[in-house]
Amino acid sequence: MDSVDELLQRLEQLNDIGVALSRERDITRLLEHILLAAKAITNADGGTLYRMTEDGQSLRFEILRTDSLHIAMGGSSGNPVSFPNLPLYDPSGAPNDSMVAAYAAIHRQTVNIADAYTEPNFDFSGTRHFDERTGYRSQSFLTVPMKNQEGEVIGVLQLINARLPGSQTVLPFSMADQSLAESLASQAAIALSNRLLMTQLEELFESFISLINLAIDEKSPYTGGHCQRVPVLTMMLADAAANASQGPLASFRMNERDRYELKIAGLLHDCGKITTPVHVVDKATKLHTLFDRVHLVDTRFEVLKRDTELYATRQQLALRVCVDPEAEAAVNAACADQIKSIDADRKFLRETNIGGEAMTDSAIQRVASIGRQRIWRNVDGIEAEFLSANEIENLSIRGGTLTSAERDTINYHIVATIKMLEHLPWPKHLKNVPEFAGGHHERMDGKGYPKGLTHDQMSVQARIMGIADIFEALTARDRPYKPGLKLSQAMAIMNNFKNNGHIDPDLFDIFLRSGVYKRYAEQYLDPSQIDAVSL
Repeated sequence: MDSVDELLQRLEQLNDIGVALSRERDITRLLEHILLAAKAITNADGGTLYRMTEDGQSLRFEILRTDSLHIAMGGSSGNPVSFPNLPLYDPSGAPNDSMVAAYAAIHRQTVNIADAYTEPNFDFSGTRHFDERTGYRSQSFLTVPMKNQEGEVIGVLQLINARLPGSQTVLPFSMADQSLAESLASQAAIALSNRLLMTQLEELFESFISLINLAIDEKSPYTGGHCQRVPVLTMMLADAAANASQGPLASFRMNERDRYELKIAGLLHDCGKITTPVHVVDKATKLHTLFDRVHLVDTRFEVLKRDTELYATRQQLALRVCVDPEAEAAVNAACADQIKSIDADRKFLRETNIGGEAMTDSAIQRVASIGRQRIWRNVDGIEAEFLSANEIENLSIRGGTLTSAERDTINYHIVATIKMLEHLPWPKHLKNVPEFAGGHHERMDGKGYPKGLTHDQMSVQARIMGIADIFEALTARDRPYKPGLKLSQAMAIMNNFKNNGHIDPDLFDIFLRSGVYKRYAEQYLDPSQIDAVSL
């Protein structure tokens, strides 16, 4: 019998175990802690932890340990448990009362056996075969059902061969052992149920996030991939930064909760795009709205050409009264020159519409001249300027395909993202998600948006996400308005961004030195995009 001091010591140990279990987030490690704690508190040589299967019809081996045989299966051992599930009922539906673990689960009772070899009520033939193969002697068993706060059995804890402290002498499990094991099993079941509930809630939450990204993806296939790739690249760079042992980021570290918080922020960083009009997000050319209006411009050019040819024909017919070959040739030449000029302007506008290169002042002036000086006859037979004011504005965009108003519309997505995220009642361990996700368009020099934050006003995580967002956008090959850049081109642009105050220079150095850019490229870029990058 344990002394009072020993019992107090074991109760204190039980309390410490309960605190430790409540803090563990990883379910596999939690299960392992439960079994190891039960073995330690009862001084058992071996033990097995079973979990109820989802259908409630059998017990699944999760963790198995036997110290004297150096057997470790499941958990962190790296060795899978090779035993089949333990059925709770036979094919006819009768309870499997011959197996002690099944009996404890079915009847919700603890079973304490002094010697398995002399126990008449349970089938220990499998145990005997195991002992014959290994030379082991399975003797005392303590099998405890794990019941959660609702009284449901969610698993079974089985301990084998209680030992006399300081020796290998096997004893029956005492009533104190049983009481402590039952208390531990109860705490463990509640801790496990809570962790499973948290895991289910996290999975549900992440499913809602996926639902939002799917909605964005359905609106625009060009941004759906971005919403998935940026979190991956963010976590790659964050892990590299957390592993830095020198430099300004040597003190930056992340635990599992920090990583999860950043992961969620990465998944939600563009959720505001659900409010952005599709025709702006997908604007592949300057004249694109619901469709590319360059085809309307093409039609007008065709009308100009037909009008020119028609005018030339009428002039030729007018000359038929007095045949004048030279005048007719001059009419044909003038018509050909005009058609050539029309085709040149048409080609120019089609190239301008792509928005691939920066527009010069002379190019912008030519757009205006074509739009206002060329006259065409519309469907109502009324002469009108060739291009509308809106078409001239769009075709005069100096870089890219977006007007200033459309760029403001695109940029508003980050404002919408922040509004949406700040509206949610984040738990303590996710309270920084709005700041992390809302800062990826800020710049280190304060010239970013929407808040104009500087380097020192931003978290490391937000600065990490800014680099990931830019690099993904530069290399993405699913955008409608540009091809994905080669790796060397993207890194050259990123290096310029580092030097001009756009991105965090220390993080970019880690991005470069750690090879994160290369590992990401190997997973997500087309092989034709991957070329040598000068370090």
